[in-house]
Amino acid sequence: MEHLFMFIFALGGGFFGAAIGGNYVFALTGFSILAAIGAAAGGAGDFSANLFNYVCFGPFLGPHVAFGGAVAAAAYAAKRGYLDAGKDIVKPLAGLGKNDVLFVGALFGGLGYLIKTGVAEIPWFGTHTDAVATTVIVSAILSRLCFGDHKLLNLDKGKALSTSEGVHWLEYHEKPTQLVTMGLLGGLFAAGVSVYLGVTVPGIGIMANTLPFAFSAITILILSLGGTTPVTHHVTNIAGLGALVFYPVVAGVDDLAAANAAGIDWGAATWAVLIGAVFGIIAAFLGELFARLFQIRGNTHIDPPAFAIFTGNTLVWVAFALVG
Repeated sequence: MEHLFMFIFALGGGFFGAAIGGNYVFALTGFSILAAIGAAAGGAGDFSANLFNYVCFGPFLGPHVAFGGAVAAAAYAAKRGYLDAGKDIVKPLAGLGKNDVLFVGALFGGLGYLIKTGVAEIPWFGTHTDAVATTVIVSAILSRLCFGDHKLLNLDKGKALSTSEGVHWLEYHEKPTQLVTMGLLGGLFAAGVSVYLGVTVPGIGIMANTLPFAFSAITILILSLGGTTPVTHHVTNIAGLGALVFYPVVAGVDDLAAANAAGIDWGAATWAVLIGAVFGIIAAFLGELFARLFQIRGNTHIDPPAFAIFTGNTLVWVAFALVG
């Protein structure tokens, strides 16, 4: 009965995402993470866990539900001629006045819950990846197959990895030097915040990387309103995770709980932040690679940061296994 309850709950989450627009509901996910982190820091561990599991990354505001529902609804609306572009994940779709669009959003919200639940049960992979981000990609692929041009890889005439006038993801950070800068400096920012909070604040632990991720998610509001802000949530998520996972290795302790009891080792923290920055650079390039392969010439949205997060997350754990 719990799964039935959550599925029904997720129908509402998918509707909500479609109604207010994918980017806007993703920003709300960022705000909800701030509340969950605050609750953890304040000692309300159970309340924080419930916020993370059922609101931030669950059937209400979880990107696999709310954002995924908005992506599918936009693709469907374009197919029906209600919307100019199937990749429009900014426009609140309630304004179209079409109930069928909102029902599609609800359906994909429920589907997102089911897919994420299944991904989490895959042996090894389910616990060594980001099941939410994986589901965002699977759901978006299904959206394109159902409502788009059915083309996944952009292999048209060998142009898969090239950009041109009007064919970009974000042209102000697509060059290798721009990606290195964003990945390195954004990674240092995220890794520094994550390590300091994860080691010094009891109760946050491995979830500390969600704080810089939340900051990045909230900045999507600026992008949606016409600002040329970078898209960084894949960088901040993976850089922060990499730093947190490798801090105990370089500090010579068993885990973050032991690190918390021992107090912060500034030398180890510095090395962990640098390791996190390396993963930030990798995440930046993964996002741009995915955009060029799947997004920029497609007619529905398949999210480049989600791809970078689920592949980057797994790369962090594989690297940890190799050295741990």
